[in-house]
Amino acid sequence: ARKADEDEGGSDEEVVHSDDIHFEPIVSLPEVEVKSGEEDEEILFKERAKLYRWDRDATQWKERGVGEIKILFHTQKKYYRVLMRRDQVLKVCANHVITKEMNLVPSDTSNNALIWTATDYADGEVKVEQLAVRFKSQEMANSFKRRFEECQRSLSELQK
Repeated sequence: ARKADEDEGGSDEEVVHSDDIHFEPIVSLPEVEVKSGEEDEEILFKERAKLYRWDRDATQWKERGVGEIKILFHTQKKYYRVLMRRDQVLKVCANHVITKEMNLVPSDTSNNALIWTATDYADGEVKVEQLAVRFKSQEMANSFKRRFEECQRSLSELQK
């Protein structure tokens, strides 16, 4: 407790401060189960990376986000997809199905980067995008490429 100064209000009343402050919520909200959309999927690859998309108008690569890029297998529907969410905000920056026709090629400018073209749904609308992903190491990039190509090969097996 401390005494208030005379010039603050002219009174000599004691002002008591309590460290035990507790507020009751005005509205009580029920707990809601948040679904990521990945519940029926098996993670085949997961690594931190930086994703870029090719901007045709500016003719340069634009950063799309930094986060964990995943290759997922949907156990019921039997398809593979690439999914990447940005760190902290968890906004989807890549979301597309892996097809046999996709061609994953190394970047000319970096050993840690790979480029491919996909029909992407990250913005909620279907767009054909040229994407590039850059990993911290060449080993991570090679691992992603291996897993991506394994998924493409197994698509042939699943469709038989």
